[in-house]
Amino acid sequence: MITVNFKQGRLIGSIASLLVGLLVLTACGSKKTSSVVGEAAGDWDSASIIRPQYAKGFLVKYLDGGVRLVEVSDPQKDTDKMPISYQFALVPKSSDAQVPEGYTRVEVPVSRTLVMTMLQLSNFTALDAHDVVKGITGTKNLFNKDIKQRVKDGRIVKIGMEGEFDPELILAANPEVIFISPFKRGGYDAIKETGITLIPHLGYKELEALGQAEWVKFVGLFIGKEKEANELFAGIEQRYNSLKLKVDSLKLKELPTVFSGEMHGGNWYAVGGRNFLAQLFRDAGAEYIIKNDDTGGSNIEFEQMYAMAANADYWRILNSYPDTFSYEALKASEPRNELFKAFKEKKVIYCNMKQTPYYESTPVEPDVVLKDLLAIFHPELVEKDYQPKYYRLLK
Repeated sequence: MITVNFKQGRLIGSIASLLVGLLVLTACGSKKTSSVVGEAAGDWDSASIIRPQYAKGFLVKYLDGGVRLVEVSDPQKDTDKMPISYQFALVPKSSDAQVPEGYTRVEVPVSRTLVMTMLQLSNFTALDAHDVVKGITGTKNLFNKDIKQRVKDGRIVKIGMEGEFDPELILAANPEVIFISPFKRGGYDAIKETGITLIPHLGYKELEALGQAEWVKFVGLFIGKEKEANELFAGIEQRYNSLKLKVDSLKLKELPTVFSGEMHGGNWYAVGGRNFLAQLFRDAGAEYIIKNDDTGGSNIEFEQMYAMAANADYWRILNSYPDTFSYEALKASEPRNELFKAFKEKKVIYCNMKQTPYYESTPVEPDVVLKDLLAIFHPELVEKDYQPKYYRLLK
């Protein structure tokens, strides 16, 4: 068994080729080869080999016989919440290949599954794999017409929300595996008793937008769309990093400042300084006002947020407002909101989840989100006629 080194794959591949005499693959070489640099010997399609570069939550090891070992762990390394990793051996269907001890056998490609979150669903949508999805938790704020139609005609069932799953509907959907989010409300004990294999999808815990997007490769491994996932992500990566280079070219000495969230139930939920959203702001050439090392977030009082963000240049808000959101509506929700500089200068960055498929598609469109933010923070870096998809300045 040979482990792929994801951060220095090319370097190690070169060293390996010197040591064992493997031929180095060229860009114009054959798609298939009897031995692939940096992989176990076997008839692997080099275009389909998964090497996560940004995602920290999964690793892939290649064995002979078409077997791949997939290890899933907490991208934030929060061992208190997830003290063990999950290990799966992906084996071609009808194969009698043996798997190492401690690995859960999964025959691939999977043709029937359930998904628990919009982030997971976005991966299947991006890979044109709705046929594989046989159940979802619900359709609130769902925009995809194809998924809606499949729910309507019964090809996809609604299995209930996390913590309140309907075991009978789950069994009726006859899934081979179920993609879950183990850190959320859960309620998976009843499902475990069915014997259905649960696959943790931890894309939402990645600390970089590209890391989150790269989980499309993870899904590709299970449904036989590795090549498509690699090609899809390569495009996302190229566009995202191209935009980052534009920001770097400005060589800014002072960055616009930004804060996020709003008051709900007497508290303000503020994401931490290492959250992927904070990183997204930085990639867009802005400075997030919270600089702590929190990866998640916390509820704080208005006065505490005001002390940090009173003079911030921009204010980002994401909500589900039933009507047209406005500065008047923002003030009505909390009169003190008008005290912020960003409110006074009309620099509120807004996205309404009732009008845009935010959670449904942004996980695989971080490049689009980044461009939306660039159009606000540094409009000179985008086309004059650019039309944002998710974020725009509130009017």
